Amino acid sequence: MRIGVLTSGGDCPGLNAVIRGVVRKVERVHGGVVVGFRDAWRGVLDDVYEVIDVNRCRGILPRGGTILGTSRTQPYEFPDGVETVKATMARHDLEGFIVIGGEGSLGAARDLHKDGVPCIGVPKTIDNDIAGTDVTFGFDTAVHVASAAIDRLHTTAEAHDRVIVVEVMGRHVGHIAVWAGIAGGATMTLIPEVPFDIAEVCDALERRHAGMNYASIVVVAEGAMPAEGTLELPEYEVDRFGHQRLGGISTLLASEIEGRTGIETRVTILGHTQRGGTPTAYDRVLATRFGIAAADAAAAGDWGIMVALQANRITHVALDDVVGKLKGVDLEFFNEVARPFFAS
Repeated sequence: MRIGVLTSGGDCPGLNAVIRGVVRKVERVHGGVVVGFRDAWRGVLDDVYEVIDVNRCRGILPRGGTILGTSRTQPYEFPDGVETVKATMARHDLEGFIVIGGEGSLGAARDLHKDGVPCIGVPKTIDNDIAGTDVTFGFDTAVHVASAAIDRLHTTAEAHDRVIVVEVMGRHVGHIAVWAGIAGGATMTLIPEVPFDIAEVCDALERRHAGMNYASIVVVAEGAMPAEGTLELPEYEVDRFGHQRLGGISTLLASEIEGRTGIETRVTILGHTQRGGTPTAYDRVLATRFGIAAADAAAAGDWGIMVALQANRITHVALDDVVGKLKGVDLEFFNEVARPFFAS
């Protein structure tokens, strides 16, 4: 068999581990060939590719990024995009594509599958917001990076009796913020699922700092929103894919906190450090399992699915049951574990 593989959307620790898992299973077990396309669907549309074998994958397991490159280009941006994909598929005698990507990329894979391009999805995002799987690879690494940063920020905050607002990724969901906040011992955590009241935040910090030399760490997801009518947000720019360019909620928060409480407040925006660098051991293992499962699904002709982790077992979920269903933070978990530490 001959299978196309591509990495689509934002980069994420563990992408190379998935590629390696796919290649090793296809070549060593199924006797097939893997054709890797450069820069996601852009490479398919422009027919820029390389045949990837086991030797090509040596040493890539611990590497961040992706040896194939990535982009957010989708075939449906072009009038003849789907037909061009089909032509590339026929030219290389491919049975289908393994698409490693997040919610948007999986949506394109679902649509292409319905339009006659067999696809299998592999869930990738540090945000951990893809439905149908308990966890996505890349999430554990992002939490590790964020919690390590919070550990370091505690000491400088304590030295100056400061509040430090730490902004982490999380456009629509707060999984990274919640897990890193708990692991890092944050004073409070603000997430998109629960609108915050700036007055409540400031009152809690004032109580905490009253008459004592305390430091406070406030973790905020980039997509956190104030309760209606409590704080005015700036107008965010929108990129050509229709996504708001988020980032900066921490700066607004810090300004409000310092202005309302008089407590010196600083900002740290972790940004792309969360998605760069070497993946954790957990993410390497999970990504490898996903890659192997995707290769097996392709060999069995089980297209139109996404490989997933449920109760520590790899399973298949229909792409139709995944797309358009973001997985938010379990609010029962948030209220039981994260909120008891609010301003403690």
